[in-house]
Amino acid sequence: MKLAQANDRVLIVSSSGKQYLIVLRPGLSFHTNRGIIAHDDLIGQPLGRTVYSHLGQAFTVLEPSLHDILLNLRRGGQIIYPKEIGHILLKLNIHNGARVVEAGTGSGGLTTALAYYVQPTGMVYSYDTRDDMLTVARHNLEMTGLADYVQFKQRDIIEGFDERDVDALFLDVREPWYYLDQACEALAEGGCFGALAPTTNQVSDLLTGMARQPFSSIEVLEILHRHYKPVPQRLRPEDRMVAHTGYLIFARKLALAAPFVPPAAAIKDDAPEPLPDDAPAESE
Repeated sequence: MKLAQANDRVLIVSSSGKQYLIVLRPGLSFHTNRGIIAHDDLIGQPLGRTVYSHLGQAFTVLEPSLHDILLNLRRGGQIIYPKEIGHILLKLNIHNGARVVEAGTGSGGLTTALAYYVQPTGMVYSYDTRDDMLTVARHNLEMTGLADYVQFKQRDIIEGFDERDVDALFLDVREPWYYLDQACEALAEGGCFGALAPTTNQVSDLLTGMARQPFSSIEVLEILHRHYKPVPQRLRPEDRMVAHTGYLIFARKLALAAPFVPPAAAIKDDAPEPLPDDAPAESE
């Protein structure tokens, strides 16, 4: 049985399904229009149980999943949705110990997921030009306890990346085709490359640029996400769905091939073998 502890993040879900992600602090209280719950009433108690506010309203207290954390991050702009993030993590082969570069940081949604999976021995290097976006992202990473696994850098990536031989690199910038030289310089041979582009003409421009670089296994895709009403008697799709949010582009960086050198031809000696000394002379 897992007990909630002081400074833990917990997910509180109302009977209507509304979610609240909070950090438990002794002496504080959680306030909603459905009533108040004291943090002290949650600390030291099992997770996964139902609790009641002072108004008698029921709430469920859960350990948050990474999906819950991502959906409840503070936002300073558009985020990459979990439906894309899961595929990005797999395609970039993100794992404990990986070194990963991303640009731009945005609100830190993808940054959070990358940091979660590279810990405890890996590192995420996150670049953005906007100080306000980096402030929001730092706050989100500190709230999730993952800030130690991210190095934030405020810079225009046209100047290049500091890192070399990284395992993976992801571009979430407006015109990613302008930064392919910089990406290839940072990536290790065989490293995983990814990018997000909202429109097809952006994808075309990126593919044109990638054709001039040492990339292989290029892939373009989009992910659609549709929920169903969980009612056995009338199972049907929800009226709304998370459809197009962006195109994903993936590739692997190849090692630069050395010029082909054909194998040396076998030396063929066409000269006749010398005759023995006692061989008869050829007649004229």
